[in-house]
Amino acid sequence: MEAVALKERENQIHIKGESSFEIVCDKDSLAGAVSQRACVFCGSRVVLYPIADALHLVHGPIGCAVYTWDIRGALSSGPELHRLSFSTDLQEMDVIFGGEKKLYNALVELIDRHNPKAAFVYSTCIVGIIGDDLEAVSRKVEEEKGIPVIPVKSEGFKGNKRAGYKAACDAMCSLIGTGDISKIPEHSINILGDFNLAGEIWMIREYYERMGVDVVANITGDGRVDDIRRAHGASLNVVQCSGSTMELANMMEEKYGIPSLRVSYFGIEDMSEALYDIARFFKDPEMMERTKKIVQAEVQNLIPELEPYRRDLAGKKAAIYVGGSFKAFSLVKAFRLIDMQVVLVGSQTGTVEDYQELEAITDPGTVIVDDSNPLELTSFLKDKEVDVFVGGVKERPIAYKLGIGFCDHNHERKEALAGFEGMLNFAREVHSSVMSPVWRFVPRHTKIERGTS
Repeated sequence: MEAVALKERENQIHIKGESSFEIVCDKDSLAGAVSQRACVFCGSRVVLYPIADALHLVHGPIGCAVYTWDIRGALSSGPELHRLSFSTDLQEMDVIFGGEKKLYNALVELIDRHNPKAAFVYSTCIVGIIGDDLEAVSRKVEEEKGIPVIPVKSEGFKGNKRAGYKAACDAMCSLIGTGDISKIPEHSINILGDFNLAGEIWMIREYYERMGVDVVANITGDGRVDDIRRAHGASLNVVQCSGSTMELANMMEEKYGIPSLRVSYFGIEDMSEALYDIARFFKDPEMMERTKKIVQAEVQNLIPELEPYRRDLAGKKAAIYVGGSFKAFSLVKAFRLIDMQVVLVGSQTGTVEDYQELEAITDPGTVIVDDSNPLELTSFLKDKEVDVFVGGVKERPIAYKLGIGFCDHNHERKEALAGFEGMLNFAREVHSSVMSPVWRFVPRHTKIERGTS
């Protein structure tokens, strides 16, 4: 393979079938490699952002707030305070003399104006440098205003998004355990790691309700502060985005004894197994029977609708590069369902165990890559002659510059891809992208020779 990789990154790339499995991951990005990862602050912000009735204040330069403004396609069934990207807008004088007074005044003004249920205060890189005491300011405002004011320690790049996920989980853990759990039924769960992109959590909750399962808290899609405060009363944590919220599930198991299950809501196979896993956990025969009927009805309706897309897409090539590796597992299975071949798969934050699983479910010759960059991705996509690239906002320009179809599977998307209905949406989106007539006019397809018209 003629793909380009920086020498220091060669051990983070594996090609199935060329050697025994060996990959290095879960490490800091290589300086100068222009990693597709984001900063610690961004990681914490994307997790906490969908809590709709909380105030979110970014303590730092205005650019940090702009970068993460409306960062998720997370919908709310009520309040939309989360969509306002407040910032203390630190300037040069604040850097010199400190920004604590500015932070205090901003919190007081915003709480008086919007009456939030809680306030999250995010520290950014510059705050880590100048040493503002977020905890002291937060405690003072909390005492004065009578609502939780929670500092989210998210400055810096070291550790990248994963450190941000932990900062978000620490912040939520300080809320959990402070609410009333007296009326929570036995068959109850928390949904962790679904962010209600395009309303997906509403679809998932409906499946659970049809099964006879009560959802205590959405953490964090369409989230509410009071629900999170009573989340410790649930019998089970169901973790979808394990990279972002598994840490919180572990904290809750250690502190409150609540077990957790890792699931995926993407694709027929994983969506069905997610429902069956919960029915098995509660050991209720009636619930299991209801679950079987739900899955049977949904699959019977879905398979015939997928067939036209499968016929057109059979044999086409797909590449996957996502934030959390859990998405990649489901995407590989989903592409297989519509007879497409995955030739490249990677993630920003995968572990050795994650990549071992990817190696097990992919075909020989598949490139498996950790923490890639535009140079490598461009080279892989060209070498493998990919028809569609699944990624996020930073991968989209790479695909379009190469004349390759693109499918957004990141947190900015507006199309529901979870659940049984989401699988149909995914097939439809991939089909419309791959089969678009526009690709006939790019050099990759027309094979126009240099100097000819």
